[in-house]
Amino acid sequence: MPVRIVEHYKAPAYFFKNPHLQTVIPSLFRKVKGVNYQRERIETPDGDFLDLDWAVQGSSKLVIVTHGLEGSSDRHYVRGLIKAMFRAGWDGLGWNCRSCSGEPNRLPRFYHHGDTPDLDTVVQHAIRKGYEQILLAGFSLGGSMTLKYLGERGEAVAPQIKKGLAVSVPCDLASCGEELSKPDKIFYTNKFLRRLEQKIKLKSQIMPQYIRYEDFKKVKIFKDFDNLFTAPLHGFRDADDYYNSVSSKNFLDGIRIPTLLINALNDPFLTEGCFPKQQAEQNPYLYLELTTQGGHVGFQLHGTNETYVEQRAIEWVKDLL
Repeated sequence: MPVRIVEHYKAPAYFFKNPHLQTVIPSLFRKVKGVNYQRERIETPDGDFLDLDWAVQGSSKLVIVTHGLEGSSDRHYVRGLIKAMFRAGWDGLGWNCRSCSGEPNRLPRFYHHGDTPDLDTVVQHAIRKGYEQILLAGFSLGGSMTLKYLGERGEAVAPQIKKGLAVSVPCDLASCGEELSKPDKIFYTNKFLRRLEQKIKLKSQIMPQYIRYEDFKKVKIFKDFDNLFTAPLHGFRDADDYYNSVSSKNFLDGIRIPTLLINALNDPFLTEGCFPKQQAEQNPYLYLELTTQGGHVGFQLHGTNETYVEQRAIEWVKDLL
């Protein structure tokens, strides 16, 4: 589909045009009230568990939202989208990747950008509950999972999944890792690594035969972490093999349901490889919207706690309402 450049969206004046403020302020200060979750724990085929947080009102329509790296169903962008969709008549499901629900998972593995088997476990569980129309949505890492899931299944995707939505997606993992290693952006990397360090430390105490906390001393950037932990724990040869295998840009051509990808051109996490204009132009199912502002998972609006993404999501599914 034709690529759409969105210039009418403007961030609030107090952080106008500053991509770092547009990213950090919502992450630290935005609160979304009025979402009442009911938690359900389900078992995975390999003997682990996933914690699912539901907001239900008896609808036949469901939005499934996947969070970003070291996020959870409690992140403002997950709650915000579920609240907006709930008001439009949809049930909501924010699921937590392994180790992200507040309790360590049972196995040595964690989660990663291409962890679509776990996403499929969630999707199939929702379908068994009888939902007839599903919007599959994800932010950042969750957007990577969403795009890969839809692309690798193609025409075989479950008929209940009517549309996809992915936001602030690092479609090219290798280049994004390099971008976040730059001196003016390393503070983002350090923030994520501090959280991951605590999980590595805890897991090393529970299962020292698989995970060594001492190895974390070698971690300075994402590629170090992925070489030492992500790759070996999830069956990849090394970080480069991981990036090449799961980057969502490699799966966009296979998408066969209407899928909206919203990335901000000023997103400090993203590189040119995350704005797949040619692939969108050649795939009638892939809708690419590039906003001039928004930062990374920001997109705040003046005068309302809703975001541009949440309002756009309602427009995106209006034919399903």
